[in-house]
Amino acid sequence: MPLPRLHFVLLLALAAPLLADTQAPTAPSLPHQFGGWQISGVVRASSDPAVADPVNAAVLKEYGFDAFESATYIRDDGRKLTVKAARFADTSGAYGAFTFYKTPPMLVEKIGDQAGSLNERVLFYRGNFLIDAVFQKLSAMSAAELRELASDLPLATGGTQGLPGLPAYLPSQAYVKNSAKYVLGPLTLERVNAPIPSQLVDFNAGAEIVLGKYASSGGEATLLLISYPTPQIAGDHLRKIEAAQAQTAPATIFCRRTGPIVVVVGGALSQSEAKSLLASVNYEADVTWNQNTYFDKRNNIGNLVWNALVLCGILMLFALVVGVAFGGLRVLVQHIIPEKVFHREEQVDFISLQLSQKPPEIRDGRPKYIN
Repeated sequence: MPLPRLHFVLLLALAAPLLADTQAPTAPSLPHQFGGWQISGVVRASSDPAVADPVNAAVLKEYGFDAFESATYIRDDGRKLTVKAARFADTSGAYGAFTFYKTPPMLVEKIGDQAGSLNERVLFYRGNFLIDAVFQKLSAMSAAELRELASDLPLATGGTQGLPGLPAYLPSQAYVKNSAKYVLGPLTLERVNAPIPSQLVDFNAGAEIVLGKYASSGGEATLLLISYPTPQIAGDHLRKIEAAQAQTAPATIFCRRTGPIVVVVGGALSQSEAKSLLASVNYEADVTWNQNTYFDKRNNIGNLVWNALVLCGILMLFALVVGVAFGGLRVLVQHIIPEKVFHREEQVDFISLQLSQKPPEIRDGRPKYIN
């Protein structure tokens, strides 16, 4: 390679990081204005989860943290609103982070997909965004203003739209409000005080967890649902949990399997209450069979025979109707104008073989009929 060309290649290699830093940043997700609020100053953006939450940065990474933005909004009357927006790889991550930060005292609000409020703070998620809004002073229109903010957020597309179905298996009876936590990693499992350690769960096997608190006669119990890709994997991990539990006395947890879900109950509750809570979780398989079984109406031989019989009946009925109509028409015409249409003036002779006559007698070489 010529020396000038080598210098040019080296120069591009050294300048590549600088060019990457000077590229145009991603368009901000927070709107410039909404509901009468106007942004003040610049939007702070970062891809470091420690900037969003220094204490729970590892938890945010397990939920698929992607980016963070924060901005301050003001109104004409001088009120301020601080908005923090965390973007995740999918909707499940935003939902999981919402359950992680949600606290039992929060009131349920109808903002975004789900929301909770406590005093001047409102927490909600919309698509793959988690929004933490803190008002300087609330008003009667604060919830409506945040709904407008939620509608202005860029919606996720493709596979990022789906929510996990596991939380739907949490029973509602004796459930402690706002206690459900959706977990996708071992660090988060430790932060939510699960009844079993993360080593028994094995997130590398594709496990996802939801847990909730339930009121019992002895205090508060924890119900843990662990979903695995297949029932076989769930059975293997259930046996590991049971083996680990057998080494402790007395029993501190109770567990069973339903389909690919391992159900674990721990806490201050009796054995009968634990069995009742375990029995309240039942997996319902949603099976879709897309192979052609050829049992549809088009491929059913019985339908073919029946349709053939129906067709024969229709043809017979058609022939009967046509015959009656033709005969009736002749009779009617003959009655109205006799000997005009269907009448023959000359008799038509038919060729006859005269098979009923006797055979001729041969006389003098000529046949002669005998009468």
